[in-house]
Amino acid sequence: MTETLAVELERPGINYAGGVALVLLAGVFWSSMGLGVRMIEAANVWQILFYRSIALAIFLFVIISVRSGNKPLQKIRKSGLAGAIGGASLVMAFAGGIYAIQTTSVANAMFLFAAAPFLAAFFGWIVLRESVRRATWIAMTAAIIGIAIMVLNGISLGRLAGNLSAILSACGFAIFTIALRWGKLEDMLPAVFMAGIFAIVTSGLVCWFMGYGYTIPANDVAIAILLGVFQVGLGLVVYTIGSKVVPAAELALLSMTEVLLGPFWVWLFLGETAELYTLLGGSVLMLAIAGNALSGLRRKPVPVI
Repeated sequence: MTETLAVELERPGINYAGGVALVLLAGVFWSSMGLGVRMIEAANVWQILFYRSIALAIFLFVIISVRSGNKPLQKIRKSGLAGAIGGASLVMAFAGGIYAIQTTSVANAMFLFAAAPFLAAFFGWIVLRESVRRATWIAMTAAIIGIAIMVLNGISLGRLAGNLSAILSACGFAIFTIALRWGKLEDMLPAVFMAGIFAIVTSGLVCWFMGYGYTIPANDVAIAILLGVFQVGLGLVVYTIGSKVVPAAELALLSMTEVLLGPFWVWLFLGETAELYTLLGGSVLMLAIAGNALSGLRRKPVPVI
């Protein structure tokens, strides 16, 4: 049974429609972050990150073990320096993301997280000398306008720290993407596993030296564990499977479900609404992402990942 599951995870027998469904499902899982963090009673960002990362690391270790034929350490070692750099950058992304949601609106945070692909394109142009299409430069300019609208609005509402943390989180995800490209890593799960380990150590040390402690309400522990397993871990697994049969440009469009659903869940369950300027800036950013992806599809067929 274990061998059968390993084959399904490594070479999933799914068609294009199934891949699209899985990528959309990944967006649903990822979009639960805002609601989960909002339901935390007392834990701070480092305590949440500590317990979420423990759950994430254990879950991914099991998945990697199955996919590698019970040779997880060999699989993790193969990711090398690129995986380690990517994992370290995700610690910044994870911590910045949690803090952003705690200190600004979920809509604001989610829209700013969505800037990660443009940051990755910019970093790739600088670090990897990757060419950037003209349409992408135009979309990046529009994205900057959208981000500026949200950040300026955040300053007026006293939420500058939250907005900057969201941008820092997006930078972390962008660096993670560049690290994977630099190392030519096709499998992101070992790098995310390392991110979980790094995050456990980092958040654990911060909690120790800052005197936060590790004792938090049982409700907070449960939510953090669920976020680690389902929001991050399972979301990555289904995305990894689905992305094998979905063109790269379409992935950018489909992943927008995360950004759109995140604010919806907190509105539906907690009644949290977004400010006008957040919706305005976020709409500009979403249009930039959609326009860039659509221009890529029109330009030429995109190879399947």
